[in-house]
Amino acid sequence: MNARERRRSGGARPPSFRERSGSARPAPNASAKRRGGPGESASAGDISGKERSPTRREVKAQTQEVLATGVQTLQVDPDEAGMRVDRFLVARFPQLAFTHIQRIVRKGELRVDGKRAKPQERLETGQKIRIPPLRLEPQKVAARSAARDQDERGFLKSIALYEDKDVLILNKPAGLAVQGGPGTKRHVDGLLEALRDEDGQKPRLVHRLDKDTAGCLIVAKTRFAAVALGKTFRSRAARKIYWAVVAGVPRVRQGRVSTYLAKEEIGDKDARMRVAEHGDEGASHALTYYAVVETAAQKLAWLSLKPVTGRTHQLRAHAAHIGHPIVGDPKYFNVENWELPGGLQNKLHLLARRIVIPHPRTGRPIDVTAPLPPHMEQSFNLLGFDAARYDPIVEAPEA
Repeated sequence: MNARERRRSGGARPPSFRERSGSARPAPNASAKRRGGPGESASAGDISGKERSPTRREVKAQTQEVLATGVQTLQVDPDEAGMRVDRFLVARFPQLAFTHIQRIVRKGELRVDGKRAKPQERLETGQKIRIPPLRLEPQKVAARSAARDQDERGFLKSIALYEDKDVLILNKPAGLAVQGGPGTKRHVDGLLEALRDEDGQKPRLVHRLDKDTAGCLIVAKTRFAAVALGKTFRSRAARKIYWAVVAGVPRVRQGRVSTYLAKEEIGDKDARMRVAEHGDEGASHALTYYAVVETAAQKLAWLSLKPVTGRTHQLRAHAAHIGHPIVGDPKYFNVENWELPGGLQNKLHLLARRIVIPHPRTGRPIDVTAPLPPHMEQSFNLLGFDAARYDPIVEAPEA
């Protein structure tokens, strides 16, 4: 199913799953965009609060300073508010290696309003960023054929569940990685290269899904949307529902799983997560609500899950923690002497089923639902599960 969902809703408050949400038709952007470059300095506002253009004398002085020292001062635009300082530099200087950006921040060479910047510091509109001399290399762009771009645009369009000028929500297939890595050549982030606009801006990933998890994946098409949606996820205003098929049937039909999770191997991005104690190195609190929707005897259960936090492998680790790992999970399935029922494929049975987010411009809810991936649809048919059945997880708390 690749129909784009557009519904209407009146409220601008953070949406709950019970609301009938609607089309988030973007309103015209009232904020004027400015771009900083070498030698550009923030102009002061006049007494009325309106920005004035720098005088010829000021421009000349700024240009001479940049030529003499290589130092430049940039001002944070409204659509850059909330960005981390290192991501600000990535956006402004795409030719600059991220390792070099990290190095100049770590050494204290970058200043925000005259103070040393911290890597995780988030910027505010109007702040002045002093940039040290940079050695910018010409950006190397891999040769891309028009035919390849057309094919990849066509593929992205075929899996789009929702799209407007700011937001794109994809139905990510199981098995397609979100980002690249060793041995991973085809991934969503790479496919988004085909959607670069006339200014060279590429749509940005807002969150992640595991490679083998199917379903709703949000992409920001503009920098404004990326910043706004990033804040939405950090504030936990995004409402998410996942579906899973698990081994066995939980004794408690509706429950709450609250643990601390930490990576087994610190520094390994793909490490297995373990249940940890508060205070353990790298441990973060993780909270999940779940509900049993249907069962197949006592062999299998269809769970609906609502993650409040968004830790790595959270749902997979929590399902295993309560003794009911997700079918087809190569990392966390730990039931001894358990055999996969005939007809079911040994693939991860986890779907990012539904997501509700406030639109970055209007605040109106965007409510999108992903269909079952082929292997889960096959399992549902064999087990007699009805995807149209009422989902009790909508009654679970939001926090």
